[in-house]
Amino acid sequence: MASHYSFSRVTPQIESLARKCSENGSIDPSLYGKYEVKRGLRDINGKGVLAGLTEISEIVSYVIEDNEMIPCEGKLFYRGYNINDLVAGMDRDNRFGFEEITYLLLFGELPDKTELDKFTALLADYRRLPSAFVRDIMMKSPSNDIMNNIARGVLTLFSYDDHPNDTSIPNVLRQSLELISLMPLLSVYGYQAKKYYKDDDSLIIHKPVTEYSTAENILHILRPDSKFTELEARVLDMALVLHAEHGGGNNSTFTTHVVTSSGTDTYSAIAAALGSLKGPKHGGANVKVSEMFEDIKKNVKDWADEDEVSAYLLRLLRKDAFDRSGLIYGMGHAVYSISDPRANILHSFVDKLAAEKHMEQELELYHLVEKLAPKVISAERHIYKGVSANVDFYSGFVYSMLDLPTELYTPLFAIARIAGWSAHRIEELTNAGKIIRPAYKSVAHHKEYTALSDR
Repeated sequence: MASHYSFSRVTPQIESLARKCSENGSIDPSLYGKYEVKRGLRDINGKGVLAGLTEISEIVSYVIEDNEMIPCEGKLFYRGYNINDLVAGMDRDNRFGFEEITYLLLFGELPDKTELDKFTALLADYRRLPSAFVRDIMMKSPSNDIMNNIARGVLTLFSYDDHPNDTSIPNVLRQSLELISLMPLLSVYGYQAKKYYKDDDSLIIHKPVTEYSTAENILHILRPDSKFTELEARVLDMALVLHAEHGGGNNSTFTTHVVTSSGTDTYSAIAAALGSLKGPKHGGANVKVSEMFEDIKKNVKDWADEDEVSAYLLRLLRKDAFDRSGLIYGMGHAVYSISDPRANILHSFVDKLAAEKHMEQELELYHLVEKLAPKVISAERHIYKGVSANVDFYSGFVYSMLDLPTELYTPLFAIARIAGWSAHRIEELTNAGKIIRPAYKSVAHHKEYTALSDR
């Protein structure tokens, strides 16, 4: 006899209990000001509350002049190196950069040719899942949500590790390198399983190629014919470079620090970071950008008409278009105000790829929205800082031009960001101190207990 119980059904009883949660869980917003609580760990100007120290990366969005914060062009440093200089070096030498950036983030210095070759070979050697893992783990319980599938895969790898709970730096580094190497396989194979079992499509599992870079392998194992152009691989590589790290305060990296400080294992820490990145306010933003532009293309007749495009953007802000969230996705950032250096860098690569893909018309629409959105936002809303395009604004367009499925947009973020997570986990362990435990002030009123019979 089939059970009447369902994990996926919200019953009237649950609805009623949920109302109790909402009614009894609401806190007076004025209390946050009264007790000087920085909501989101950010002050009134949007500046993050100092929670730790790091040598891994630095974000610069303002300068101090006469004790006043003056917004400036955004800058991003990996281990003290300006991201613009790192990218320029890779572009000048016409080489892939994600492996080099991973080395830099983990070890704090740029590798020479011999060190880079050995490190790249080490990553390639680790790029193999345990025997039958794909069949027994990934194929037997596929999921529509690739991020959840990746997290489950990461947690399952704990069981294949002979020393899973060893938090010594050599062992954690070994685990980190394995997970960095395996993240593309967990992502793409998870997608292929979903496509076969959930979408009734063909099942394609390509083995990675030892000589390929991370970006080349992603395109190789994803595409049925394994074919890709050099420009496609280099643009994807650049997206990985720009997403690899972004300061210790972003939500998923801070999650890595918090969970690591408890002394737990690497697999649990990375799974927690994946759960954070999955959120639409963090790693899922580039999907929203792509979906928003599809809606623009359907509802704006003349993509070059500034008045018509501006009118649509105003409808977005007034919750009268697309998902009615009141947001223009891809515009604005928690830290940057004048510019996001990652968006500026990706911008130049987008132009080249759009020409190869004959998508110049779509590119011009992106440029126009980037130009008009700040004006529409500033006219409609009072904002404390400037608004500019962020990296998600163009990364979604890059992925769409590469014909990557939207289900892999956020996993691609994870494939890149695990390099930064690993560096921060090792930094937290190296400087091990107290478990991270911020304070929460209770604003609940004390109550007298009432016996069950008297309630």
